[in-house]
Amino acid sequence: MGKVFVVASGKGGTGKTMFSVNLGATLAKKGYSVVLVDMDMGLRNLDLYFGLEDNVVYDVYDVLTGLCKIKQALIKDKRFDNLYVMASSPSRSDGFLTPLHMKVLSEKLKEEFDFVIIDGPSGIDDGLVLAAAGADEGIIVINPEYASMRDGDNLDRQLMDLGIQKRFLVINNLDVELMEEGYIPSLGEIMSTLSPVLAGVIQADQNIRISTNLGVPIVIKEGTYIEENFNNIADRILSDEEEEDMGLRVEDLTEDFEQSEENIEE
Repeated sequence: MGKVFVVASGKGGTGKTMFSVNLGATLAKKGYSVVLVDMDMGLRNLDLYFGLEDNVVYDVYDVLTGLCKIKQALIKDKRFDNLYVMASSPSRSDGFLTPLHMKVLSEKLKEEFDFVIIDGPSGIDDGLVLAAAGADEGIIVINPEYASMRDGDNLDRQLMDLGIQKRFLVINNLDVELMEEGYIPSLGEIMSTLSPVLAGVIQADQNIRISTNLGVPIVIKEGTYIEENFNNIADRILSDEEEEDMGLRVEDLTEDFEQSEENIEE
């Protein structure tokens, strides 16, 4: 039986979908069977980030409403041995769908895949309730900004209310120089404000933006600091250790930053 992660953000623009795509690709490279489901109804992007937009025939809405079978909506990414994508509906027409619909779909996908990654919508409205209905664990993606921190904290409370006890935090698009100069919140401040276990930090890098526009998960390229970073994040999320031993310390992240800067210069 597999595990379902819902990846969510309190506000738009945090890089939630980018993270979902590269986490899924990282897990697939590790030999796991993975399916990514786009539940951001009306704002379909997951297929674009994989470069599979021309392969979409049926979407998750068609599955949830019984228009097609699950297998008909699964799109295989041939660059990986066992990675599939289920696109979102291009229109927001989820009014009569219930959390039970999503819970049933999640349970069926767990029977076939090691990991199910739900790319949820931004915010804490009914779309999140629907996307998270079948989730076992949650991953919150924020930017190092006070507004994103506040929204991420509200999202965390909502996930707890939905019964998701195990939650992780990923800080995306962090500019080390701005952090060191005090123009954005420090890691210590972020970690003291939000309660989920910190799984990792992703630095601002123009190569990530390029990869999403090209429809190529950036972790496909091996031997880069970004691939190593995603491998470390995935390992922390998959860890079965106690929470106090899973999270990162600020000192650990500082060492990661130094290593990342060396790789960039090379």
